[in-house]
Amino acid sequence: MTARVYLSAAHKSSGKTTVSIGLARALKDLGHVVQTYKKGPDYIDPLWLTAASGRACQNLDYHTMDAGEIGALYERAAIGADCRLIEGNKGLYDGVALDGSNSNAALVAQLATPVVLVIDCRGVSRGVAPLVIGYRHFDPSIAIAGVVLNRVGGARHEGKLRAVLQEYTDVPVLGAVHESADLAITERHLGLVPSGEWEGAEALIARLGRAVAAQVDVEAIARLGEDGRPPQSVPAARAGGRDVRIGIARDRAFSFYYPGDLEALEAAGAELVFFDTLNDTRLPEVDGLFLGGGFPETEADLLAANTAMRAAIRAAIEDGLPTYAECGGLMYLTRGLSYEGRTHPMVGVIAADTVMEAKPAGHGYVRLAATAHHPWARGALDHGPLPAHEFHYSHLVNIAQDTTYAYEVTRGTGISKGRDGIVYKNLLAGYAHLRDVASCPWTAPFVGFVRAARARRLSPAWARPVQTGEARHAQAL
Repeated sequence: MTARVYLSAAHKSSGKTTVSIGLARALKDLGHVVQTYKKGPDYIDPLWLTAASGRACQNLDYHTMDAGEIGALYERAAIGADCRLIEGNKGLYDGVALDGSNSNAALVAQLATPVVLVIDCRGVSRGVAPLVIGYRHFDPSIAIAGVVLNRVGGARHEGKLRAVLQEYTDVPVLGAVHESADLAITERHLGLVPSGEWEGAEALIARLGRAVAAQVDVEAIARLGEDGRPPQSVPAARAGGRDVRIGIARDRAFSFYYPGDLEALEAAGAELVFFDTLNDTRLPEVDGLFLGGGFPETEADLLAANTAMRAAIRAAIEDGLPTYAECGGLMYLTRGLSYEGRTHPMVGVIAADTVMEAKPAGHGYVRLAATAHHPWARGALDHGPLPAHEFHYSHLVNIAQDTTYAYEVTRGTGISKGRDGIVYKNLLAGYAHLRDVASCPWTAPFVGFVRAARARRLSPAWARPVQTGEARHAQAL
């Protein structure tokens, strides 16, 4: 039988992500096949949930998807799994719309999923009861199946919390996770540090799994929402022709990619070739590039030191290699990146400089309207406002006056004066993160653009190794 549970909270920063990671691993350790989901536009939490469960976490987001699309993805991703675990964002009833139509509660109602409320118990004792009662009765149609007490101060604190909830509510306590420095995930300006950057990530996930297994009734949670259906078998993969190769930067600096987008690129005929901007010294033989978001600022020293890769990427773009870059990828392609009092040279193909700030420069949902300058929007992305999102602490300065932009920003910040998406030759680079969904089917047009450019070229210069002066000298000898 398949089970389902929605982990939510009273407010953001309640520790539900660490509980979700620990629960996903604890369920996996018990032999369950766990499919995880994350509400909203998020890259970092899904990276941790993917690592914990061993299956790609999927995002469910009302801004970019309609209810039917969300439901279809929810079902499709769960094929082969016997447990579905959804991690909410912010609080259970929080959302952009005043009527709650895009809140966690709305998603709970749509998916008919029982809720486990993760309660941050720091500094709370008797007050936990009115909190739970309020959340339980604010919308009686939302099934709060239980609570997990989090960041509990010790056995005595746990005893008080359990006694209060038993006395005043009918909501069961499904676990109590005690505060421990060993269970903390380091945070930075965009949230948690991505799992791929942390050498101790797997060890931490294992600790979280053991802690949740010891302090939470994992099997009781695994029985929530059972629908009596056996897990669907995974269909055999269908072979498809992939006639173009797209290089994708994936390393500690660049890791923000939606699994669905990578799958859509493949479905459109692209073979994905991953490379490392920190350690590789040349590009693989590819017909196009995709530089996703991430944290180039924290890896700026290594990115700057890899002069061969920077030169290779610049030469490829100057020579007309179709390239798409989002946020961190945009920053990497500018002349330099200033962070914590130092300026680091970057690729230099975009005539602008990147400056990191202490506060967000752009944060939240955006809507874009493609301009006539968009290199591959024609007929696909120019039908109306495109939903996307942005979350950046940087902004561009010293932007060339003759810069061409692919988008008018009808909601959000973008790069400059309501514009986003710098276009240069066959490059498109912006702050907005796109997602390939019905309202923004960007991957097929991009692959088509790459395919057309490839057909016009016979011997691409970007496929040849870029040699440093030292290497040329050695070869001459």
